[in-house]
Amino acid sequence: MIIFPAIDLFDKKAVRLYKGDYKNMTVYSDNPVEIALDFKSCGATHMHVVDLEGAKTGQTPNIEVIKSLVSATDMFVEVGGGIRSMEVVDRYISAGVSRVILGTSAVTDQEFLILAIKKYGDKIAVGVDIKDGMVAIKGWTEKSEIDGFSFCEKMQDLGVKTIICTDISKDGAMQGANHALYKRLKEELKIDVIASGGVSSMEDVKRLREINFYGAIIGKAYYTKAIDLKDAIKVAR
Repeated sequence: MIIFPAIDLFDKKAVRLYKGDYKNMTVYSDNPVEIALDFKSCGATHMHVVDLEGAKTGQTPNIEVIKSLVSATDMFVEVGGGIRSMEVVDRYISAGVSRVILGTSAVTDQEFLILAIKKYGDKIAVGVDIKDGMVAIKGWTEKSEIDGFSFCEKMQDLGVKTIICTDISKDGAMQGANHALYKRLKEELKIDVIASGGVSSMEDVKRLREINFYGAIIGKAYYTKAIDLKDAIKVAR
């Protein structure tokens, strides 16, 4: 299993939100590159990055920081946050990003998703954010009428190779991951699924590893030192 330590960017700083609430933001560092280098020193090979400003605007306000993360670490970097046009996808891929995550746009603009997959193949992933069983969009500010599981199956049928699935109720809450959800996804889908939201203890990592999950994102638990990243990577392997 691959561990993806996470950096959420806002105003060029590394921050975390509580349950996706922009009003409940903690700034952890003014130097995201320093954090990324620590990820690497702990043995991480992959990194998950979200541009929280981009999630709201659909632009790339933190792209220079992301370029620095890529060049300083030479890690596999996946990026999400408001990617709603091919121009933005192209910009990130040109910046050296390994995989681009489509969220809201995968729900609202299927034509764009299909074009992106046609052009970039497995460099395109879809972020499926689930709130009360339904897909949430627009930086988690709106809940759609689309069932989470049905949507994941649809993404698989369209040729998506990787899904990042977040249970919003668990994100940043340090209350453990939704293991029932991830077990079902593992059993019912043939594509790679990355667990996001609530991976807050070594027990979470062990349980996901036991079902041979593809990947897990570690966010707040890294910053609060609830999980030792080096240990988590060893356990995941």
